[in-house]
This record gives sequence, structure tokens and C-alpha cells, in this order.
Amino acid sequence: MSAPTEAPYPPPAPPAFLFDLDGTLVDSVYQHVIAWRTALAGLGVDLSVWRIHRRIGMSGGLFVSALMRETGRELTAGQIADLQRAHAEEYLRRHASVAPLPGAAALLRTLTERGVRWAIATSGRRETAHHALGLLGLPEDTPMVTRDLVRYAKPDPDLFLAAAARLGVDPRHAMVVGDSVWDLLAARRAGALGVGVLSGGYGRDELERTGAYRVYADTADMLARLDELGVRGAAGADR
Repeated sequence: MSAPTEAPYPPPAPPAFLFDLDGTLVDSVYQHVIAWRTALAGLGVDLSVWRIHRRIGMSGGLFVSALMRETGRELTAGQIADLQRAHAEEYLRRHASVAPLPGAAALLRTLTERGVRWAIATSGRRETAHHALGLLGLPEDTPMVTRDLVRYAKPDPDLFLAAAARLGVDPRHAMVVGDSVWDLLAARRAGALGVGVLSGGYGRDELERTGAYRVYADTADMLARLDELGVRGAAGADR
């Protein structure tokens, strides 16, 4: 009499991915930096580019508050609204110079082909962020959560929690991919694993200290190493 065979374990479900946008999927960090610098100069605030860069990825409100703390300036609510509007206008003037980062479109296409759910979660507002969809060859109904849709942006977890909810996944079963410490702080607060990319200008050590368990040069590098993140290739090819 032959021994009963055990039922095989079901294959593990692939993780879901929640992507930051600027500096992660599109090469737009420095356009945002210059747009903020120009907008601040319009209010008579002169700040070095590096100081502005270190805050990119935060929500606009926190960004302004942090920079004003550094300069000792006080702005009224109306001035802050004007500043954010001026930044959006300046960024849109520079939008023609924004391009997808290496491998970004191919990575998203590959994840879709392999049945992996993903969404975009950005501190940018819809006004500036939606232009990236066309650059990446994505449809208008791509799951994307912008600053307009949540109460708080990064480093609060709201954007990633909302993106996970849109996909119908538990954020604890998702990976957040971002280029800044603000992305990774928000990922930790959402209970998600953090994956860092160096394409936004932050260093490997900074990203790892903030919680990234893997760091890649960019999305092209990540695509080449998807197996490290639990994403398998063609069915049965790498069991």
C-alpha cells in the first residue's frame, strides 16, 4: 500500500508594490527643487538648492514649515497658498524636461504581466502628478493617490494606506518603493516593507537607516533583481 502523498503548499501570493513618483519613477526631483527655489525667491526667501532638496518628498505644507523654521521667516496662510501655487506653476513650466527614470515603464509593465498589483502614492498634487502617467505610458485610470486625496502626506502613512486600500491589500503585505527618507518613514508607519532607490539623490546609508531592507540604483536595477523581492518569472520557471 503506497504512502499517502501530502498536498502541495499553494504558491505564495506575490507582494503588492506602492511606488513613490518623483525621483522613483520619473526624473523630476531637480525640476521640483528649482521650482520651489523660484517660488521662494518670489517671496524674498533665498535658500540654497541643497536645503530644498533635502525636503523634497514631504507634503507641501510640512515642506514650507520646515524651510521657514530654518530661515526664521513667518508666512501667513495666504502666502503659503501663494507659494504652493507658484511652485506648481514653475514646475509645470519645466515639465518638458521631465523623463521616466531608467526601467520605470518596463518595471510597471512587467509587474502587470506577472499579475502583481501596484499603485502610485505621491506627495504631489494631481495638478502636477498626472502628467507623469503619459510619460510612463500609463492610462488615466492607473491607481494613483495624490496629496489632494488624503489628510496628511509623507512622512505620515496616509498616502500608502490609501494606495493599499485602493488595491484591496493589507499594507503589511505590500512593499513601498521610494527614493527619500520621507518615503521610508511613511512606509514604516504604514507597516509596509521599504525598498529604496538611489535615483532621487539620497545615499544608501540614509535609506537603510530609515528602514529600506533593499536598496537599488534605480528601477532598472530593481527590475533585474525582482526575484529578491519575491516576484517570480514565468509560471513554473523558477520554482
